[in-house]
Amino acid sequence: MTTDTLADCGTRTITYGVIGCGMMGQEHLRNIALLDNTTVGAIYEPDAEMRSIALRFAPDALLVNSLEALLEVPDLDCLLIASPNFCHVEQLQQIAAKRPLPVLVEKPLFTDPDHASAINDFAASYPAPVWVAMEYRYMPPVAKLLQEAEAVTGGIKMLTIREHRFPFLPKVGAWNRFNRYTGGTFVEKCCHFFDLMRLALQSNPVRVMAMGGQAANHLHESYDGEAPDIFDHGYVMVEFESGVRAMLELCMFAEGARYQEEISAVGPNGKIEALVPGPGRFWPAHLGAAPTPQVIVSPRYPKGPEVREIPVDPTILEAGDHNGSTFYQHQGFVELVRGQRDAPEVSLQDGKWAVIMGIAAQRSMTEGRAVLISELTGGD
Repeated sequence: MTTDTLADCGTRTITYGVIGCGMMGQEHLRNIALLDNTTVGAIYEPDAEMRSIALRFAPDALLVNSLEALLEVPDLDCLLIASPNFCHVEQLQQIAAKRPLPVLVEKPLFTDPDHASAINDFAASYPAPVWVAMEYRYMPPVAKLLQEAEAVTGGIKMLTIREHRFPFLPKVGAWNRFNRYTGGTFVEKCCHFFDLMRLALQSNPVRVMAMGGQAANHLHESYDGEAPDIFDHGYVMVEFESGVRAMLELCMFAEGARYQEEISAVGPNGKIEALVPGPGRFWPAHLGAAPTPQVIVSPRYPKGPEVREIPVDPTILEAGDHNGSTFYQHQGFVELVRGQRDAPEVSLQDGKWAVIMGIAAQRSMTEGRAVLISELTGGD
């Protein structure tokens, strides 16, 4: 590649086609608008209210009435899928059949264990790169923990992730209130954390033990006479091929907490922690400034914890609810579309593993037993 070609790669406008502009889709639109030399060319969003809101963030985008129509828009360079969970597999298949562009697809990649084979088939034949949107990797304090964990710990032997947060927010048609649409809370919400476990430990899971349920949220809601069945809390233990074990603790009725995510990795040499506050828009104004993210490094010898603040640019922080991570994720994806990266940083296989771990956790909770990952993968 010549110097002129490299310069063109960095300045040519990259045009997105966007599928789904609900709450998360709107966060993507806000962050795409912050990137240099990018634009949104077309949007497919069935809900009229969501379409109207989306145009506030992408006023020049063409609105279309179907995925098929979006794929006919000529000048698209890439696609973003931010539709409800249960739509992802079918939409990927439609894209593959009509116009296989580079894709950034929101998590979870799928919701039904029977769809894992469809993802395998798709991955084997799709000619363009697909990046699975695991935003939590790109939260600055989490990224710093991942970068330094090996050196600080001397090799992670215990990994603990705690998320104490707000309940699921309202979504169009209340689709996120029912397991059949979300895959269950530990697929919908926690695939992020299972992805972080695999990434931090560089190992695949072999067994999952979990307990959880619905204790406080959505108990008195009804949609067309049906009560929500999504869980709002739980504990998950995961054993990995390496012999290391990791734990997740989720509580979705703890929005009063100072930090939303607390991650700790411990090894023979020391401990490293990442503390991530929740969305700034939910922080009570009377308490002053929202908490600043932190990384804490605690060596065993000599003892003496070191607290590092990891602030995020306020403009980027304001553009979403994920501590700036959506912006940094899009930076990487656009580099991929421009040919400046060889492969997606979060692969289809990464996305599949995260879902399988979530499905195993849901099954362990409902069946009251340990679940072998091989039950869901057939030993693959």
